[in-house]
Amino acid sequence: MNNHEYFIARCIELAKNGFGTTYPNPVVGSVIVYDGEIIGEGWHRKAGEPHAEVNAIRSVKDPSVLDKATIYVSLEPCSHFGKTPPCSDLIIENKIPNVVIGTVDSNIKVAGNGIKRLKEAGANVIVGILEKECHELNQRFFTFHEKKRPYIILKWAQTQDGFIAPLEKKEQKPVWITNSYSRQLVHKWRAEEQAILVGTQTVIDDNPQLNARDWNGNNPIRIVIDQNNRIPKTAHVFDNQDKTIVFSKNKAMLASENIIYESIDFQQNIAQQIVERLYQHQIQSIIIEGGAQTLQTFIDANLWDEARVFIGNSQFGNGIKAPKLNTSPSKKEKIGTDELLIIRNYD
Repeated sequence: MNNHEYFIARCIELAKNGFGTTYPNPVVGSVIVYDGEIIGEGWHRKAGEPHAEVNAIRSVKDPSVLDKATIYVSLEPCSHFGKTPPCSDLIIENKIPNVVIGTVDSNIKVAGNGIKRLKEAGANVIVGILEKECHELNQRFFTFHEKKRPYIILKWAQTQDGFIAPLEKKEQKPVWITNSYSRQLVHKWRAEEQAILVGTQTVIDDNPQLNARDWNGNNPIRIVIDQNNRIPKTAHVFDNQDKTIVFSKNKAMLASENIIYESIDFQQNIAQQIVERLYQHQIQSIIIEGGAQTLQTFIDANLWDEARVFIGNSQFGNGIKAPKLNTSPSKKEKIGTDELLIIRNYD
């Protein structure tokens, strides 16, 4: 790893602190280097607040050296006025002569204009350091802008013998397959994604809250499929605690505080209709947690980017079979007694 890669890697580390809080903006990290040492660093913390480059520049104790420094940033500095002024202008104003960028911003509002502006001002600009890693950092942002749909994560837990739930249960709550560490990790993931989706039967059987109560972060927007409005109004998903979007075939359902109804044609491609509506709602990422039929619907439509599959240390003997994926895991890791498989639907 050379110096440029080392400092961009630090930008990526910093950027990850913004997962779950920057929507609709990307996560971005930045460091400022003078004489081989980091003298300032920052990341974008929340939409509407200062961007990574602003926080990095503000953190420099001796601004007089900025005109001899190098600024590193994981994503191309913006060149447009949004809720905050353009970062490319700030770099130019501070006379920072060298700019090293991980990857270009594909958002039509930026798309190379930040780089162009910096070069026109006389800055020495290098682009494409750890480009693959920087692009992967913002898969959600890029997928939304390039594919016009959210980044889709599938998640489920299955037993050693391939079941995700028993055929029958005594109480209206989940039957846990994984350990407490895996369950807390799922709540961390929920806090990182913009929305969470489940099908009708999962809500009826488990009455889930679909929040991130076991992690410090934002609760995701709840997305529920309820074709025939079978979910009782006493269910947690209707508690008005968090924004909830319900996909139904009934156009006559009345929305209430925090509850939005969307009507779709359940005789057509359900998954495609849902992701198109979620794009209209400006939702950049979603984690789909069940049930088996809902997960398989998105798999069969090839509308998924990543699957996170837990294999617990138990067996049911029989039950509801786990979804079928014909893709090999790109990564496996142990979480106590559980095994986590990461499966990707992209190169």
